[in-house]
Amino acid sequence: MKHDLIVFAEDWGGLPSSTQHLIKHLALTRKIIWVNSIGLRQPQFTLHDIKRIFDKLTQSKIQSAHLAQTSPFQTITLKTIPAPKSKFARWIAKKLICKQLIPILNQAQLYQPLLWTSLPTVADLCGLLGEYGVVYYCGDDFEALAGVDHATVREHEKKLIAKADLVLAASMKLYNKFPQHKVHYLPHGVDFNLFNNPVSRASDLPNNNRPTAGFYGSLSHWLDYNLLNNIITDNPDWNFVFIGKNTLGYSPFLEHDNLYLLGEKPHHQLPQYSQHWQVSLLPFVDNSQIRACNPLKLLEYLSTGTPVISTPFPAVLPYKSVVYLARNSIEFNINLNLIKAYWDNNNNVNTDAESKRLRQIALSKQQTWRAQAHQLEQWLKAL
Repeated sequence: MKHDLIVFAEDWGGLPSSTQHLIKHLALTRKIIWVNSIGLRQPQFTLHDIKRIFDKLTQSKIQSAHLAQTSPFQTITLKTIPAPKSKFARWIAKKLICKQLIPILNQAQLYQPLLWTSLPTVADLCGLLGEYGVVYYCGDDFEALAGVDHATVREHEKKLIAKADLVLAASMKLYNKFPQHKVHYLPHGVDFNLFNNPVSRASDLPNNNRPTAGFYGSLSHWLDYNLLNNIITDNPDWNFVFIGKNTLGYSPFLEHDNLYLLGEKPHHQLPQYSQHWQVSLLPFVDNSQIRACNPLKLLEYLSTGTPVISTPFPAVLPYKSVVYLARNSIEFNINLNLIKAYWDNNNNVNTDAESKRLRQIALSKQQTWRAQAHQLEQWLKAL
């Protein structure tokens, strides 16, 4: 029999993370207890954090009732202290979690469960939940994330690494920081069929006979807005579309007539945009978080066959033969002009552009989430 899983990660639902993609495949053959986020940072007195606390406190009652039903996959929300700093607060948080979670685990009758965590703050729970082993899936450089208490996270992660039986790293930079005898490199995959199978065009995409450059993802500190404002200004014959939540609290863009901010969209609707704009953008800043990241949208973009222009960062370099790399606005403008010329002459096939399109699709097709989960199964089996 395969190990069942107790999973600590972000809240289930919304835009799916790499953990959610992997666990969906693992859940086909084992029981899963998914614990919604217990937090990486202490809440602030803001409307967003107050609403999040309220949602967690009310959801816990609803989901506890739902858990009485027998199901191979259960999600729960626990009442706890997010990212506690002091030893006493950590002790209280640990006791709260165990009191709520252990009865649920006992009722579920899991087989040799593995404690899987994507959050360093779970370190204090290792050894208390009756787990057979510990798996740490690291998808980010937590010491580079904004809004996180880096000292506290560093302490938790050090403890977690020592207790983990298996560490999975989503990028080579992350891989190289872990003990080599227990770490494996597990890059992100892609739902290839979702992004490659043709779908209809989204009704709110601009339709004004101009090519469109698009990006989806959070409008956060990791995007280079000076670069973007320059590109948008320099290319008035392009539409620039951004899909995602603004997490900054202010608008990072100047006033542009050719800028379209469409807000958040469900993940399954994203191909209706990315298949139908003419360029997908990855305009990241150069910082430690980006150097350690492996963005999910890279393979999703490639799967559509739409040209991709990106600033250089480690995770994109293996795809440099099929991605247009640009270090500054001048190089972005050059690539946009090349792609626009191809778009303007779409009746005349551009052999180089078509070859690049076919190669990018072929590369992404080899790296599905199913393939990554199959490799992961081999490592879990060895525990």
